Amino acid sequence: MSPWIVLTIAGAFLQNLRSLLQRRLTGNLSVNGAAYVRFVFALPFAWLFFGFMSDISSASSALVPNQHFLFFVGAGALAQIVATSALVAAVSGSHFALGTALSKTEAVQAAVLGLIILGEGVSAQALGGIGISLLGVFLLSGNIRPKDLVRADRRVWFGVLAAAFLALCAICYRGASLALLDPMIVQAGLTEGSVDQALLVASFTLAVAVTLQTVLMGCYLRFSEPGQLSQVLLHWRPALLVGLIAMVASACWFTAMALYNAAMVRALGQIELLFTLITSVWLLNERVSRREVLGMALLVLGILMLF
Repeated sequence: MSPWIVLTIAGAFLQNLRSLLQRRLTGNLSVNGAAYVRFVFALPFAWLFFGFMSDISSASSALVPNQHFLFFVGAGALAQIVATSALVAAVSGSHFALGTALSKTEAVQAAVLGLIILGEGVSAQALGGIGISLLGVFLLSGNIRPKDLVRADRRVWFGVLAAAFLALCAICYRGASLALLDPMIVQAGLTEGSVDQALLVASFTLAVAVTLQTVLMGCYLRFSEPGQLSQVLLHWRPALLVGLIAMVASACWFTAMALYNAAMVRALGQIELLFTLITSVWLLNERVSRREVLGMALLVLGILMLF
């Protein structure tokens, strides 16, 4: 199994675990305060991870940030923050399931943006797999009918906006990794597709992105939600675990995107919904409907068509 596949599945599993733990914090923090936890408490772990990779990687001397890297990582960090806010707006109305499902159009939009921005296309079979898995996502997201798209509250379309910025975020992080990897391969004579150098580049990209997000969102909370920063620090014990898991999950995602097409990574990442469903069945004792079984089958079929 290719390393990017293993890393993507691991990232999806850990992201599901992070969401489960993060949800428990919303009882004490605002939505934005709980979201900020994933950045501020991941920050020290991200830089420790980069320091570790720098010490053990033979390619560390060839890692030199450039303008393209700074542009892509800055755009990616900002896009991720906007996507988070848009997703909160999408699911805050009366159409939670529809808003969530629309946010999962990310893989389709990533395929388009990847072609436009990075010139990276996907095969017809993979594109078909993305479409089939998206249909499975809609079935898994609840009893959504076509007319719901017409009658839905306007806020639900923030789900599409969230997907667009999540897709842009993935493409930008892929672009940032390539901006570091390409000179390393040319100047240092390294082998393209090396997991070692991908981990090094991913760790640095992650550390810089999380730093920017911590500063930007911290300033927002300071002026828009006074007292939330104090509350975040007050709940540091459970938040520290969320930050650690968030960092490891992001490291898996970033490394996978350094190794392979971002649209394919995000499409495979939809396997997170299966983990979410399994969690709800095993931990919350919820029942699985026939619709959800069909959704799971389509999601798995679509994922298998990616390869």
